[in-house]
Amino acid sequence: MRSLTIGISISLLIGSSAWADPIAPSLNLFSTRPSYDLRDANWPPCGDEAAPVAPVRSLSFPSIPLEQPDAAQPLHAAAIEHSDAYLMRKKIHKYASFATLPLFAAEYALGQSLFNNSANVGGRRAAHGFVGAGIVGLFAVNTVTGVWNMFGEDRQDPKGRTLRLVHGLLMMAADVGFLATTRSGPNSGSQRRALTFETDKVTHRNMAIASISVGTAGYLLMLFGNH
Repeated sequence: MRSLTIGISISLLIGSSAWADPIAPSLNLFSTRPSYDLRDANWPPCGDEAAPVAPVRSLSFPSIPLEQPDAAQPLHAAAIEHSDAYLMRKKIHKYASFATLPLFAAEYALGQSLFNNSANVGGRRAAHGFVGAGIVGLFAVNTVTGVWNMFGEDRQDPKGRTLRLVHGLLMMAADVGFLATTRSGPNSGSQRRALTFETDKVTHRNMAIASISVGTAGYLLMLFGNH
């Protein structure tokens, strides 16, 4: 009985000492990991003294240009520069051509007067020949200056090319007509030519009118074409 009492007393002493020690709050009976108190965590400071943030490398992708359809752009003709000699020939051609219609009118009037009245033709025939020589000289000057420019520097200028070409062809056709007209003039100086005088007179008149008409058409074409 005495030994039983001593054993109970020792058991009570051990139990009281075990209950006296509190269980650590961090002990988790259902987990093998140690638990941590949130108050012991190292939080970053709040306020002006913020912790430096590590730069994050941005992923940059190369920009891929989108293919745009080629827009149709107007083509402008390049500016044509002409030489001083070209401009001088053009000026001579232009101002000489002002005498074209007056010479045509005078030659037609004198020729028609000779055709209607063959008597006392001395002064009128001389005037008719003088005006005719003026027409031939005018066409010679304008043919040289016009053809030189048209087949020279004007070949590089597409503007008005068709108009210049038609004008040039008409005036060169009038050139040939005037030369043929001078060779077809009536002449009663010889017996053989006297027999064909009336026929030669009509032929000469018709060729002159045809040449004047072609030359007038070529002149007016360029005049009203603003060239």
